[in-house]
Amino acid sequence: MGVRLIKISAIYFAIGVCLGLYMSISHSFTLTPVHVHINLLGWTALTLAGIIYHLFPQAAVTKLAKTHFWLHNIGLPLMMIGLIFVVYGNHAFIPVTAIGGTLVVIAVIIFTMNVLQHVKE
Repeated sequence: MGVRLIKISAIYFAIGVCLGLYMSISHSFTLTPVHVHINLLGWTALTLAGIIYHLFPQAAVTKLAKTHFWLHNIGLPLMMIGLIFVVYGNHAFIPVTAIGGTLVVIAVIIFTMNVLQHVKE
């Protein structure tokens, strides 16, 4: 699970950096919230979770870890796609953004529960 999270976090990192480059070249920073969330919740959070799961393999093999992985990686793309539309003024996508964000929050809570239960000295 640790390696899987680190690999998918690298994909989010590449997407976030490419989006940042696009914004810089176009001199349009409308998508800054998307850029920030992809880098923070995709690259940074998943890299750290992957490292934790790698260091504590007993936490990585749990149902909580699998649930965290899937909820996070379904919720984040939903939230980012919805947010792209919302920042361009299409407020019909607010529910998509909210559903994705809620899935990510639930994933983080599940990750926290997993760490508290299964990460031991």
